[in-house]
Amino acid sequence: MARIGSGTDTRTIGSRQPARRSRSTLRRSKDVLALLQEDHKRVQKMFRQFQKMDHTDVDGMNALVEAACSELEVHTKLEEELFYPALREAFTDEEEQMEMLEEAQIEHDTAKGLIVSVRALQPGEARYVAAFTVLGEYVKHHIEEEESQIFKQAKKAKLDLQGLGEELKERRRQLMDGQEEDIGDGAADQRIR
Repeated sequence: MARIGSGTDTRTIGSRQPARRSRSTLRRSKDVLALLQEDHKRVQKMFRQFQKMDHTDVDGMNALVEAACSELEVHTKLEEELFYPALREAFTDEEEQMEMLEEAQIEHDTAKGLIVSVRALQPGEARYVAAFTVLGEYVKHHIEEEESQIFKQAKKAKLDLQGLGEELKERRRQLMDGQEEDIGDGAADQRIR
């Protein structure tokens, strides 16, 4: 029997077996930028929902705020552990790019402080709505800069965006499952150091 085709899509003439396709062909994984953008959209949607909701619904507000804060915490941890270190490594001597990353890190630190402030308030308190609204505005600004500047530079850098995407998905699973902060002995762990 003769074989035709190449790669993972090979057929044997006279064979009754269907053509095989690799899992990666059937299910293309998203790269790190697409995954981070999904996070951005998800959290921005939460902030919009908050603005539209009945602010006398204390339980509803609290649930939405907690979900958004948790989402932001996971997102910042993923960027700080995987994405930003990979970019720092790729940018090595580019002063402007390094400054962008430092600014993004400072914005993360500020957002984390705002999250602590929001969580210290009770949903019925006057400042609760204002504090969460300020957090939303701050996050919106950060997302706009990150997607227009950092993502643009990441596309130009020689990074394995697909590989980083896979690492990000795995680390997210670990964080969502409440596992320890340390990843273990993987490539992502090496990037953190």
